[in-house]
Order: sequence, then C-alpha cells, then structure tokens
Amino acid sequence: MSSTDTPGNPPGNAPGSVDPWSEAKLGPITLRNRIIKSATFEGAVPDALVTQNLIDYHVKAAKGGVGMSTVAYFAIAPEGRTNGACLYMRDEVIPGLRKLSDAIHAEGAAASIQIGHAGLVADSRSNGVKGFGPSRRFNPLSFSFTPAATEKDLEGVIENFAKTALGAEAAGFDCVEVHLGHNYLLSSFLAPGLNDRTDRWGGSLENRARLSRDVLRAVRDAVGGRIAIIAKLNMLDAIPGGLKIDESLEVAKMIEADGTLDALVLTGGSSYGNPMFLFKGDGPREEFGQNLSFFLRMGFKLVGKKFMPDLPFEEAYFESMAQRYREELDLPVILLGGVNKRETIEKAMGDGFAFVQMGRALLREPDLLLKMQEGTQTDGICIHCNRCMPSIYTGTRCVLIDPDPIQIGPPVA
Repeated sequence: MSSTDTPGNPPGNAPGSVDPWSEAKLGPITLRNRIIKSATFEGAVPDALVTQNLIDYHVKAAKGGVGMSTVAYFAIAPEGRTNGACLYMRDEVIPGLRKLSDAIHAEGAAASIQIGHAGLVADSRSNGVKGFGPSRRFNPLSFSFTPAATEKDLEGVIENFAKTALGAEAAGFDCVEVHLGHNYLLSSFLAPGLNDRTDRWGGSLENRARLSRDVLRAVRDAVGGRIAIIAKLNMLDAIPGGLKIDESLEVAKMIEADGTLDALVLTGGSSYGNPMFLFKGDGPREEFGQNLSFFLRMGFKLVGKKFMPDLPFEEAYFESMAQRYREELDLPVILLGGVNKRETIEKAMGDGFAFVQMGRALLREPDLLLKMQEGTQTDGICIHCNRCMPSIYTGTRCVLIDPDPIQIGPPVA
C-alpha cells in the first residue's frame, strides 16, 4: 500500500473514487482532507522573522478548511534568500515558527514549510551576501553576475538542507516541501542551458540530478519517518535550454527509486526567465514595475512584456502534463496549478492524484473550501488578474479586496 492509501481508496496513483474531504495519509502524517494550501510567498517578514501577519495569513487558510497550509519560503542559508525580507535558517527564527505551526494546528490543519535555496533567483544586493548558481550567470535583480558554486558551496548546501529540515521539525512542522522548481538552485542544476559544468554536477542528466538527489537523501536521513517530505519539481522550465518533460520524468523516476519522498508536487516555469508560466492569466507588468528601483524599472519597460507576457488561463492548466507522471510513477503525485472548482478537485481524486494544492483561489477566498463542503459554492471567484503577484512587496493579498499595503508588525515575541 502507498503512503497515501486509506481503507477503501485505490492504491498509489490508480484512478478510482476518492472523497477529497476524507482523511489521507502523507508519509507518517494524516491530513484531515486532500487539499493543501500551496507555497505562495507571503511578504510578511521584513525582518526575516515571523510576524503576527504571517501567522494570521496561515490561520485564515487553516480556518478555511485546508488539510495543510504551506509556509513559503524558508531559505537554508542567508545567500539562499530570494531577498532580504525572507525567512532563513538560524536559531532565533525557531520560536516564531513554533508559534506559527501551533496556530495552524489549533485550527485543525497540518503545517508544512517550503525549504530551498534561491540560487540564480537570489537578490544578492538585498541579501547583503553573494550567492551562487550552477554556472556564472547575470542576475537582473541584483544587476550583477552570480558566480558558479564551488565544491565546498555544494557540500554546504546539502548540509544546510538537512539542518533546515531539522529546524522545521523543531519548530513543530509536520512536513517540509523541498524546492526543486522554478530555476531556484536545485532546479537550475537540472537545466542544461543553465548548467555548463563539466564536473560531477554537470553534463549528463544523472550528473545534473545529483545535487537534488543528494539533498533529498540528506533531508530523509535527517527527519525521514518523523515528518513528511515532499518536493516541488518542474515538469517544464519553459525557457531556452530549460528542463523538458521527458528529462524531468526521468528525474522523478530516479527520486522515486531513491525512496526519499512521500509525494511529489508538479509545477513548471521559471522565476529566472518565465514567471508567468507558473501562473497563467494576465501579466501584472505595470504593478510589478512600480516596485522596482529606478534603473530596474527602466530596463523592465524594455523587456517586461517578454518577461511577463499575458498567457491564456485554463482551469488545472498543469493537469495534462502531470498525468504522465501519475501514470508512470507509484510515488503519490500532487496536482497544482489553476485549481479553482470543486469538480476539478473531485476529478483529480478520481484520476488518481493523491492531493491537490491551491494558491490564488484561497488568497481571494480563504473560506472557499468550507463553502464547497457546505454546498453553498462550487467555484472560486478569483479572476486570475495576478495583481496579487507584485503585492509580495507590500504584504501578499488579493488587491481587489485589500488595495492598500498591509501594515506589517514587528516579529512575534
């Protein structure tokens, strides 16, 4: 039996009739239902410490009925932050994270936290520390070149992922989600066009996958069996030289054979080169540009439409690609991407997906799942304008409901 099986449910990823509101096993933990709030950066930690705003953000989702809420994002080291206002692993962050996980638990939901290293997506200017990627590349966020990681850097990355997972466990989290997507560090190593290395970390797919697999082994060795371990993997980078679905599926099979994960979240797109592929819908170029510095704003005016184009939105837009993984893997698969309707959730369960993750629909309506369960509403009302994307700089929210910046309070005592 797979780790997500409960009596009367089909094994593994086999299609069948499954109630999405029923309890489900995820590795060593049990969720009250099969809907997970996805990792969406909250923009609520200006001091890189937990604030009451961050706690309130996740309590809303927990009260709204999710089986698990995912905190995003917890960097494994200072240079692994996306920017300076980002949680990162150190002793002083643990007490605040414990208050956060306790608050989620008090509402009946499980607590997950996404752990990762931003790599080429890290803003070293904001972080105040130089980052690294698989190979030397220009970083438009910091307007500087990100150097190639050394062997010592990569050994530190593996060690720090394990330490961060242990920190999450100490803070009371039930699950860690390892970030293998969106051309963050581990994802960029997988992409042949971003990884020019000729050592054991580059070249063949097996070499490019080595860092991801070593990280997952280290995390499993650190916390496996006590908390759940899932990973978010790109199916398609959708950039020149990016990871494509055939190689991504081979990576997924390698990881499955390693036995390091309890489930796999499937995603796509690149924060480094094609962010709208993650979201689909309208590209919020004007709002995004307003949050950039003067020089970056000028550059963004020239390339913004290419970097952040409007893309047609479709319900469950990653589902057709994700079906290949569900069919070829025994590892439980979690569906992500444009899930807004009850019928989509029910279809995903019937098709054999173990769980679904939801993001923008719950940002617009934190109580959407309760309405679905009560039968008072079947569809979310999010219009996919994506104006929530640039709100990460002023407190992530649906700006159609809360147009004004959020007043972020001090770290919790």
